[in-house]
Amino acid sequence: MQENKPRRPVNVRRPEVREQVMHDISRYSSPLVEQLRANGNRLRLPNLELYLADSFGFCDGVRRAIEIAYATIRLFKDRRIWLIGEIIHNPEVNGQLDALGMRHLPWREDDPAYNALTGDDVVVIPAFGITRAMRARLEGQGVQLVDSTCGNVIKVWQRVRSYAAAGVTSVIHGKALHEESMATASQSCGEDGTGNFIVVLDEREAQMVADFITGKLDAAALQERFASRMSAGFDPQVHLREIGLANQTTMLKSETARIQEILRAAVVQRDGNADRFHVFDTICDATQSRQDALFKLLDLDLDAMMIIGGYNSSNTTHLAQIAHERVHTYFVRDAACLESTGRIRCYDFATRRETERPLPHGAADMQRVLKVGITAGASCPANVIEQVIRRLAELRGCPLP
Repeated sequence: MQENKPRRPVNVRRPEVREQVMHDISRYSSPLVEQLRANGNRLRLPNLELYLADSFGFCDGVRRAIEIAYATIRLFKDRRIWLIGEIIHNPEVNGQLDALGMRHLPWREDDPAYNALTGDDVVVIPAFGITRAMRARLEGQGVQLVDSTCGNVIKVWQRVRSYAAAGVTSVIHGKALHEESMATASQSCGEDGTGNFIVVLDEREAQMVADFITGKLDAAALQERFASRMSAGFDPQVHLREIGLANQTTMLKSETARIQEILRAAVVQRDGNADRFHVFDTICDATQSRQDALFKLLDLDLDAMMIIGGYNSSNTTHLAQIAHERVHTYFVRDAACLESTGRIRCYDFATRRETERPLPHGAADMQRVLKVGITAGASCPANVIEQVIRRLAELRGCPLP
């Protein structure tokens, strides 16, 4: 057994394994999707018209993380390989890694499962990253780390660390219990752990922070609301004097922009200028391009939108929220959710669980042309998109060859 001392993360994307890995992940490609791309992202059938968004599916960061996971399995065949949480938020990809023997560690550094790790174990850091405390523990146990943290996430970390070094408190627009937001919050404390953060979910919560800044809300009320989403020892009177906005990279760009204006206006009202408000756009390019492409698609006269991806995928959820405001929207995991024209299992934002809904005009009027837009989150593979397209065509009585 090797001595328990920190080891640098190993680069597993080596030329000698790259060709094998490319073969492994070819299962996630789709000739049909590529054909649709070449045909202007449209498919016309007798009673069904499908419109693909210009930007959808796997982003570069997700593709890289999957490559790293498969390469790790190939390079460390004789060792235990652990993944912290999920490599990405997609059930098909995670299930296939499980089938290859990938073991899982909970996304909590204080979980007793970590006690059994030794220097012989290999641990893969997911695309969302991990907290400082988690990394310190793993390095202390001498495990071999393989890091698949997305480059866009690392850019956010660099930003919040610079805030901490300058004595600026990070206001993080994100989901407090999402892995990425928790990792970013830990980075907000800086190299010496003295930095501070507060996590806001939406405009309403940002307004509460703004109300404190402008004297409309007292410190006790703010601390009570955000008790579990503040850095240790957070003092609103001190730590909200100078703030910097950052994001979980997969949040709604439009909402982040509104939060920026809310907080900036509050600082200007208090100080007379915006010198103590800092902002840096940390929405990743892939998230932004998929949201922009969806807005473009929604300008068409559609009967429905299909949003494909994992229900715990933040960027996919936001696509579904955007579409839900404009058209009949079905947020589905995969083709199995399309049980019949009268029964589509899809995520319901009101109940936060699956519900069942019929397709518009599905069983009642099979002669009418149904116009459906399709997009997918950055963690959804193209083969899953193809399966949904084929199933939809089959339900409309015009199966694809």
